[in-house]
Amino acid sequence: MSKKATSRPRRSGLARREERDFYIFTSPWWLGLILFVIGPMVASIVISFTKWDIITPPKWIGLQNYVHMFREDPLFWKSLRVTAVYTFVLVPVQLALSLLVSILLNQKVRMLGVFRTIFYLPTVLPIVASSLLWLWILSPEGILNFFVGLLGIPPQNWLTSERLALPSIMLMSLWGSFGTSMIIFLAGLQGIPHSLYEAAEIDGSGAWGKFRHITLPMLSPVIFFNFVMGTIGTFQVFTQGYLLTDGRPNNATLFYVLYLYRNGFEYLRMGYASALAWVLFVIILIVTLLIIRSSTMWVYYEAQR
Repeated sequence: MSKKATSRPRRSGLARREERDFYIFTSPWWLGLILFVIGPMVASIVISFTKWDIITPPKWIGLQNYVHMFREDPLFWKSLRVTAVYTFVLVPVQLALSLLVSILLNQKVRMLGVFRTIFYLPTVLPIVASSLLWLWILSPEGILNFFVGLLGIPPQNWLTSERLALPSIMLMSLWGSFGTSMIIFLAGLQGIPHSLYEAAEIDGSGAWGKFRHITLPMLSPVIFFNFVMGTIGTFQVFTQGYLLTDGRPNNATLFYVLYLYRNGFEYLRMGYASALAWVLFVIILIVTLLIIRSSTMWVYYEAQR
């Protein structure tokens, strides 16, 4: 074979200009990725092996931050346990409630758009505003204790009781976050072919049979997506715990990111805070990979055999 036949064909001037234009127009994204994502990530890895109070130069200490975290810091385990309980209780409840509401909002009733707007409205409220609203609702003189009193139950210390503080924050988070997954579920429900339900009715299936054998399998990719996104989001909860309780009482609502924030910006232990951040990254990565791995057993994709 001749050298001419095996040589790479020369590109035209138009192809070279298109390639140049591609790099020019995508350069802002690449620069943003390098400067504001990859750069800070690399810097935080390095900082996690140092002792740095932001004021003085960092001092290299190797793995001491990680050793202290796992062996000598009870608040690390406390914050991790609080966050894990919050995640593994709230996410299933949120998925179940948003699926139920989306099924109700998928019915053909009057003023359907109004109902959908009402249920979705809490999601678009700023998290700080909704936290302050719930701070008033859950206060000793708040509206929740008023309704509890109508049932003959004495007023509760919703945010100052170790037993009730975390469930109260879960309630507030559920009210403000289930709207997003509800809308995604609603879109998935509207994508299910109606002919499947008609065929099931011909075969004698009732409402539960259609939900179990048609709705759930066809919605399983949507459930999987909401499950992954909800898990990632709840592991990073911060604002509710910071504004409503600031980790009190007795660290019962000390979320992991709140503890990370305290170490970095209150105690000025930026090296230790960076180590906490990377441990959280690894935990979220492992949990997400486990969910993805389990999806082969329960997620149905129509294009797959």
